[in-house]
Amino acid sequence: MEFNEDQIKATILYDLRRKKVIGGVHVPFDTLKKGFPPHLKGEVDTIAKDLIKKGLLIPKPASYGLQVSINKEKMREIEEFIKKVLGSEF
Repeated sequence: MEFNEDQIKATILYDLRRKKVIGGVHVPFDTLKKGFPPHLKGEVDTIAKDLIKKGLLIPKPASYGLQVSINKEKMREIEEFIKKVLGSEF
């Protein structure tokens, strides 16, 4: 299965939303790559950093590595994007 950039963004956001990683709940940045084929790991890394720059993901630096969570203030925008790209609702 081939992924385009929007599908990768939507899949990352969908996985975090499904696991309720919102606001004060964080996951390690490296776990965002799980579930993607090995040849896409670098692209997923770049796209995840772009989601942080756009403010959809909130970074939390920690001594043991970067942690991220969904920005709860942009939840509506995120859910609309997921629905548009993946066709999934919450």
